Amino acid sequence: MKREVIIDTNGLMIPGQFGIDIFMELKRLGFDSYVVPRASVRELEKISTQGRGRDSTAAKIALSLLDRCTIVEKEGFADDVIMELATSKEDTVLTSDVELKKRLCSKGVSIVQLRERTHLSL
Repeated sequence: MKREVIIDTNGLMIPGQFGIDIFMELKRLGFDSYVVPRASVRELEKISTQGRGRDSTAAKIALSLLDRCTIVEKEGFADDVIMELATSKEDTVLTSDVELKKRLCSKGVSIVQLRERTHLSL
């Protein structure tokens, strides 16, 4: 059985910001299927062209990693789409977004997050 994780915008930027292979880390945690909302892809495209310095570079790296993910075509803001997907499919979410983590926790959704800038943990 596949174990799926939804990755938000800043989760995808972790490799470019901290040099961590999120797919290797997610595999270590037992995940083998990666989902990204189209809204997060749009956010990354905007950051890659309009952002500055490290954020722009991290977004470009994130965009290059999308071939390993399934892109979900769903309308709405990225966080709202992630909430809907996570609660309806009972999936785990990779995020560093404090507000999104609060919303997810209030609905009982499991979260994978960056720890000590060196690894991911559940």
